[in-house]
Amino acid sequence: MAQTMKPPGDPVPRAGTTPPDVSPWPALFALCLGFFMILVDSTIVSVATPAIIADLQADVNDVVWVTSAYLLAYAVPVLITGRLGDRFGPKNLYLLGLTVFTLSSLWCGLTGTIEGLIVARIFQGLGAAMITPQTMAIITRIFPSERRGQAMALWGATAGVATLVGPILGGLLVDTLGWEWIFFINIPVGIVGFVLAWRLVPSLPTNNHRFDWLGVALSGVAMFMLVFGIQEGHQFDWGTITGPISVPALIIGGIVIFALFILWQARNTREPLVPLSLFRDRNFSLANVAISSMGCAITALAFPLMLYAQLVRGLSPTGSALLLVPMALMSILLAPWVGKLTDAVHPRIITSFGFAAASGSMVWLSRVMTPDSATWEILLPMALLGIGNAFVWAPTSATATRNLPMHQAGAGAGIYNATRQVGAVLGSAAIAVLMDSRLAAQGLMFSPSEAGGGNLPEQVFAPFSTAMSQAMLLPAAVLVIGLLAALAFARPRHQMR
Repeated sequence: MAQTMKPPGDPVPRAGTTPPDVSPWPALFALCLGFFMILVDSTIVSVATPAIIADLQADVNDVVWVTSAYLLAYAVPVLITGRLGDRFGPKNLYLLGLTVFTLSSLWCGLTGTIEGLIVARIFQGLGAAMITPQTMAIITRIFPSERRGQAMALWGATAGVATLVGPILGGLLVDTLGWEWIFFINIPVGIVGFVLAWRLVPSLPTNNHRFDWLGVALSGVAMFMLVFGIQEGHQFDWGTITGPISVPALIIGGIVIFALFILWQARNTREPLVPLSLFRDRNFSLANVAISSMGCAITALAFPLMLYAQLVRGLSPTGSALLLVPMALMSILLAPWVGKLTDAVHPRIITSFGFAAASGSMVWLSRVMTPDSATWEILLPMALLGIGNAFVWAPTSATATRNLPMHQAGAGAGIYNATRQVGAVLGSAAIAVLMDSRLAAQGLMFSPSEAGGGNLPEQVFAPFSTAMSQAMLLPAAVLVIGLLAALAFARPRHQMR
C-alpha cells in the first residue's frame, strides 16, 4: 500500500526526486505496457466493426455505441481518477484500473449480445480512466526534471507503437480468429502488466486531505452532458433525444453546470478537485490547449482517411492500417532524440515545429487524396505527420507537468488527459458533421456510416474523394490553434540550459 505523507517537520523527498531504492526506468516500462494496452484497444475496435455488426446482428447505431460508451466512460471520470491517485496512491489506482480493464476485456469477448458488449465497454472505459492519469503522474514524480523529457518521450513513443500495432493486429485477429480476440488479447497483456507494475512501480506518498465530493458530482454531470451531447449530437441531427431532452439543451446544461463547477473550485479553499492555481502556470494552461487540439486533429484524421482508403482505393482494413506505418515508424525512431531535446531546448522551438509539420502534413494529404494517386503519394505526408507527432506528444506532456508541485501531479495529469479526451470527442463529432456536409455538396446523399458497409460505384470515386479531402482540412486548421499555443510557451523553471 502507498505510504502516507510524513507529518510536518519530517523530511520530505525533494520534488521530482526518485526515492533512493527505486530505479525509475523499469517502472516506466511497466507503466507503458498498461498504457500501450489502452491505446491499442482504442484503435483496434474500429477494424472489427463490420464483423461485430454481422455476428451480433446489430445495426450501425448500436455499434456506434460500442465506441461511444467506451469514450464516455473514459472521458467523464478521468478528472476524478487523477485526483484519486493523489489521495489513495497512483500505483494503487493504476493496478485497480488494470484489473478492471483486463476483466472487462474478458467480458467483452464472451458476450453474445450487442447490449452486453456496450455495458462491458463502459467498464473498460472506467478502467482506462483509472490507468491513464496515473502513468503521467508517476512519471512526473519519479523522474527528476532534467530527465523527465526522455521519460515522456518513451511514453509518447508508446502511442506511436500502438497506432501502428492496433489496426494491423485488429485486422489479423478478425480475419483469423474472430472479433472476440481483439478483446481476449488484452488478458495476457493485462496479467503481465499487473505483475510488472506490482513489482517495479514504487508506492509513492499520498495526500490525506478532504475529498471534494461536490466537485466530483458537478464535474461528472457536466462532463457527461457535454461529452454525450457532442458525441451523439450528430446521431440525433442535433435535435430531440427523448421527450423534452434535446441535444442543444444537454450541451447548454452541461456548460452551465461546468460554470458552477468552476465557481465552486474557486470558492473551495480546502481541497478542490481541480486546483485553479495550476492554471497560473502559463505552460500548463497552454499545454492543455495544445494537447486538446492534437487530440481533436488525430481523432478527426482517421475517419476520412480510412473511408477513402477502403471505399475508393479498395483496401482491406489491414491494408488501410498499413498506410499508418510511416507515421508510427517516424514517431518511434525520433522519440529518443526528441526526448533529449526536450530536456535541453526551449519547448517553444520543439513543439511549434511539431504542430507546423503535423498541420502541413494534413494539408498535403488532402491534396493527394484522389482516386488515381499512387500509394507513395499517401505515404509521404503520413511520414511527415509522424515527424510532427514525435515533436508534439512527449514535449507537450513534459512541458505541462514540469513546473507543477509534486503533490498535485495527479490533479494536473487528470486535467491534462481530460482536455485531450474532450478534444478527441470534439474531433469525432465535428468531422462527422463536416463529412456529411461535404458529401452533400458533392451530390452524394448518404452518411459515411452508411457507406462503410459496402462498395462505392466507380463513378462516385472522384466526388467522394473530394469530399474526404476537404474534410481533412479541418484537423489541419485545428492544429493551427495548437501551434499558436506552442509559440507562447515559456522556458520551464527546471529545464536545463
